[in-house]
Amino acid sequence: MMGSGFGFGLPGLGMILVWVVIIALVVVPVRGLAGGSTGSSGTKSARQLLDERFARGEIDRKEYEERRRLLE
Repeated sequence: MMGSGFGFGLPGLGMILVWVVIIALVVVPVRGLAGGSTGSSGTKSARQLLDERFARGEIDRKEYEERRRLLE
């Protein structure tokens, strides 16, 4: 007699682990390509974008300060 249970056993557990690894190898790179590391929500705040534009020299100090006041 084979014993009670579902006939799952150790080989079945191994197969589940194989599928978990295969799915992880597909999901992790896709998530990495889809989103950036910009924060927990995946988007940057208006203030962060303004700071970056000022740092890159796209806007001058006067415009930076005016926009920063508008955001506050």
